Amino acid sequence: MNYRPLGRTGIKVSPYCLGTMMFGGLANADHDQCIRMIHRALDAGINFIDTADRYSDGESEEIVGKALKGRRDNVVLATKALWPMGDDPNRRGSSRRWLTRAVEESLRRLQTDHIDLYQVHRPAPDTDIEETLFVLTDLMRAGKVRAIGASTFPASDIVEAQWTAERRGLARFRTEQPPYSILNRSIEREVLPTCQRYGMGVLAWSPLAKGMLTGKYRQGKPAPDSLRAKFMPKAMSDQGSLDAVEQLIPLAESAGLSLLHMALAFVVAHPALTSAIIGPRTPEQLEGLLAGVGVTLDDGLLDRIDAIVPPGTDLAPLEGAAYVPPSLGQLPLRRRSLAERAAA
Repeated sequence: MNYRPLGRTGIKVSPYCLGTMMFGGLANADHDQCIRMIHRALDAGINFIDTADRYSDGESEEIVGKALKGRRDNVVLATKALWPMGDDPNRRGSSRRWLTRAVEESLRRLQTDHIDLYQVHRPAPDTDIEETLFVLTDLMRAGKVRAIGASTFPASDIVEAQWTAERRGLARFRTEQPPYSILNRSIEREVLPTCQRYGMGVLAWSPLAKGMLTGKYRQGKPAPDSLRAKFMPKAMSDQGSLDAVEQLIPLAESAGLSLLHMALAFVVAHPALTSAIIGPRTPEQLEGLLAGVGVTLDDGLLDRIDAIVPPGTDLAPLEGAAYVPPSLGQLPLRRRSLAERAAA
């Protein structure tokens, strides 16, 4: 395993990060099996684990905590907070009130005294970024957090956070965790260049485009019996994505690769990328993913991928998983009132 620098933190991590969203009641409630999978990944050389308080309402963090007993010092542990953790309107977001409590709850579930990378799961337009950076800075000074990062932030929000940190003398985001795959390349336009400009590490979630790049979803064939097909039917039957998959499969085969391994290698080939987050649900899926560690793509193959899905292009719908800024999601911000239109 060739370890990479996590931005400019001085931390070294594996090019594949074990994501644990599938561990717990959401997908795999067998704690013992999940623990064995974590140990298998660590034994294979992966030293980077990413989870979140929201995954199975904290159960994922509990599984990770049990798995890391006796092995914590050799793992770079990342978790996230923002999404609701109950009905209380203040048990969510990125306010000082919530993050101060959320980090304590994560530390308890993870059975550790510190988190190596604590991330804000999405932007929170109702909270000043200064408020968030102040509390994250305090958590770092208290020794509970080693580094801080963001997830699925637009480039403009990343820049605002960096400028705020500089002006106010606060800790700055050291990483960004965006969606990135052959079928989702829009971050190549602004997000990745912005991260490179600020020396940020980049952890790609959904490098297999929600499973579309596993090769299991094919044009004209029934969708497999999967959680993705059940809960994201639109994304998993998108015709543009399926058309691209039908062109990518023979391309991978011509290089002696599976589509899955080509897709993962594509993500980590970008110079801005630190790690691709793999999220297996079963031991068999984990073994399939680990088999692709070390695969590299030559320039000719990357050029042919570019011809199928041009750089900076999004084909696969993320179906609610990506961040929708208020300027798009809130009608009054993109449409004048009827009275205003009539008076214009």
